[in-house]
Amino acid sequence: MSGSFVTGEQSTSTDTSRPEVTGRSVGELVGEVTADLTTLMRQEISLAKAEIKQEAVTTGKAASMLGGAGFAGYMVALFASITLWWALANVMDEAWAALIVTALWAVIGAVLAVVGRAKLRSVNPKPERTVQTLKEVPDALKGR
Repeated sequence: MSGSFVTGEQSTSTDTSRPEVTGRSVGELVGEVTADLTTLMRQEISLAKAEIKQEAVTTGKAASMLGGAGFAGYMVALFASITLWWALANVMDEAWAALIVTALWAVIGAVLAVVGRAKLRSVNPKPERTVQTLKEVPDALKGR
């Protein structure tokens, strides 16, 4: 036997030599390859699940902080609006002051709605990169 083959042993992940294949049927070899690919895919899926779970927890915490910041921003806008209303009420009738503050918020809301709608129209829901890499998988498995 050649020195580059391991006799009677299976190769390990740290073993760089080739496993012994003489005297083994093609069916056995294909079965081993299939089992190895199955194991590899299961490990990759487990890793992906763990990464996604970790990212989901981090994202949840960040989203809750952003929610709190949004509420705080709402409160600031509310009290700033009341302050502006009172300040304007010192120079004009209170009803007109309230109407001016309301109109200001109507303009801000309309601008945000138009900009948000335009951004939503530019969104492409199809995951282009994922579709492309999935198309490449069969060729990669064939060795092309």
